[in-house]
Amino acid sequence: MQKILIANRGEIALRIMRSAREMGIKTVAVYSEADRNALFVRYADEAVCIGPPPSSQSYLQGDKIIEVCKQLGVDGIHPGYGFLSENADFARKVRAAGITFIGPSPESMDLMGDKLSAKATAKKYNVPMIPGSEGAISDLQEAIQVSKQIGFPLLIKASAGGGGKGMRLVERAEDIEEQMKMAISEAVSAFGNGAVFIERYAKEPRHIEIQLIADNHGNCVYLFERECSIQRRHQKVIEEAPSSVLSAELREKMGKCAVDVAKACNYSGAGTVEFLVDDQLNFYFLEMNTRLQVEHPVSEFITDLDLVKEQIKVARNEKLSFKQEDLKINGHAIEVRVCAEDPTNNFLPDIGTLIVYQTPSGPGVRVDDSFEQGMDIPIYYDPMIAKLVVHGKNRTEAIEKMLRAIDDYKIVGVETTLDFCKFVLKHPAFVSGKFDTGFIKNYFTPDMLLNKDDSMDEIAAIAGALLYPKKQQAGLDNVSAVKKSKWKANRLN
Repeated sequence: MQKILIANRGEIALRIMRSAREMGIKTVAVYSEADRNALFVRYADEAVCIGPPPSSQSYLQGDKIIEVCKQLGVDGIHPGYGFLSENADFARKVRAAGITFIGPSPESMDLMGDKLSAKATAKKYNVPMIPGSEGAISDLQEAIQVSKQIGFPLLIKASAGGGGKGMRLVERAEDIEEQMKMAISEAVSAFGNGAVFIERYAKEPRHIEIQLIADNHGNCVYLFERECSIQRRHQKVIEEAPSSVLSAELREKMGKCAVDVAKACNYSGAGTVEFLVDDQLNFYFLEMNTRLQVEHPVSEFITDLDLVKEQIKVARNEKLSFKQEDLKINGHAIEVRVCAEDPTNNFLPDIGTLIVYQTPSGPGVRVDDSFEQGMDIPIYYDPMIAKLVVHGKNRTEAIEKMLRAIDDYKIVGVETTLDFCKFVLKHPAFVSGKFDTGFIKNYFTPDMLLNKDDSMDEIAAIAGALLYPKKQQAGLDNVSAVKKSKWKANRLN
């Protein structure tokens, strides 16, 4: 594999390109008009504009992306996460075009892409399931009957869902009709598929996922777990590895179940099996993500592996170079998602110019981003600015290092989740490890952040305002995008 195209944007595109470059592989970026000056475009060996800013006209244009591959002699496509990463039809087209899809087979994606078929597949290996409906439900009377059997509270979930869309918590029988209609409507709007199912809502649930890597020769190992229970709107904000509640015995049991799920769908490549863990440490299968996860860096820190490189090796039909018994947990890692969101206003996305943008550094500190000072946050895409990841010899050291890194991260021009993440990391519930997915509901209110001292932000804003014109004069807003990337010649001093 001599050249790969990254069918994605932002920090994940840049992160994939760096690993590819270390492997001696040329990279091709595709970008929208909104990303014309983006760092990942300048970093790639070649870059091609794929369309207007909306993702439906650019990053989701699978046929255009395949055509670019044919024109530039691309050997493989890495989809990153989001966009086309779990689109089985796109993977089929890639394979039909004679290009390697750096990910699982379309057949595996089909089985795991729908939550109901994923549950049915996992059941073959007796993987624990949370009590719920056997299949899709669209009839209200059937929903009422099932809810009586399961009991309240319960969750209505979109079969084709993800990211909290099409998911409704129902705590009373009299609310079932309204919530069913809303869940179906959301599912149709978000996924074009109104199928929903019902399952029991676990008490004090924790969201724990197992990272997998499998090759095409029957080898599959689990790279331990990630704790992902700090969430807003069912979407993760802080992740860590390992979890503070898993014993070695439970970790092994969950890991083996995850491997069974992978075997059940003949999986290859990097993937994640997600579980719900209740207050009695019973665990239940939720779903499988057939792609690289946003939070994969914490697994890389504790295993000393590069998951992107491992994905590429698997796609080249290489065997895994390690076995399960070779893997050991090395210290503790924490990731916070630095998003352009306002935690004091229900985490609503924010847009604007990064007047000041200074990232932290130091031993065990990693920033995956694709921004620099003076750039704008586009309105068209996910509001994540960066992933800030730290590694320490234990959980206490990792928390301390993350708090320092957050203080060193200077962003002026947009609201971010940094202050909220700092609040979480200092909260006794998080420090003790005694928390669940209800952390925000139980412990956080916007007023807890409204009294912070803004004096340093004001000083930084003044400094940024003085520096920004110099950046413009240096050519920040006029970096030309070309098919053959000249990023070295154009980068700023």
